[in-house]
Amino acid sequence: MVQRTRRLVVLVGALAAMLVSLGLTGPAGAAPKAPPAGVDITGEGIDEPLRLHADTHPAEVVGVIEQVNFLGRVGYSKGPKADTLGPKYTVVVLAGDVAKQTYDLYPKAEGGPRVFRPAKQPDNRKTAAAWFLGRLDMSEKLRVAGVPLERTYDTISGGVGGGERIIPEDAVNPARDIDEALGELQRLLLLNVAVVLVITAGLAGIALLVRRRTR
Repeated sequence: MVQRTRRLVVLVGALAAMLVSLGLTGPAGAAPKAPPAGVDITGEGIDEPLRLHADTHPAEVVGVIEQVNFLGRVGYSKGPKADTLGPKYTVVVLAGDVAKQTYDLYPKAEGGPRVFRPAKQPDNRKTAAAWFLGRLDMSEKLRVAGVPLERTYDTISGGVGGGERIIPEDAVNPARDIDEALGELQRLLLLNVAVVLVITAGLAGIALLVRRRTR
């Protein structure tokens, strides 16, 4: 009985010591919380820099960062002609209030959106200046983030490259599409009927020929 009591006391003491140690070391040993991601956007038509953080504008920040987070290490050393690029918008990627990366975005460039990565980066990482094809939805993502750009309705989500209009105006016509589909169906049915008639006539002719020979 005495031994059981001693064991119980030892076990309770060990548990108490464990709880105390956890209570003392838990908060102190916790890893510091990472600062929220964010973006700074400046450029044509923007009077004051747009500063967005993921804790207050998560969708907008993600949409803008998606425009640069797919870039590889190697791009094109030579970019398009300056007069074909259109308006420029500089995006600085932030960690909290600390600038980490910077890029120049050209959502209205001829032949599709373009991205330029300067060799000099805020975090002093080693990289080379390079040009890249941008995502097709660059203009719309920047507009949603607050950049004064016209709204686009026909941009394909994701992907690289793009033009001024992906789908021509005359291609978005449901009534015409339905008429064309019905016309195609009618022609297909007529063709099937003609084939059936030809096969039937052929079989009838063969049957008549066989019947005459067997007489």
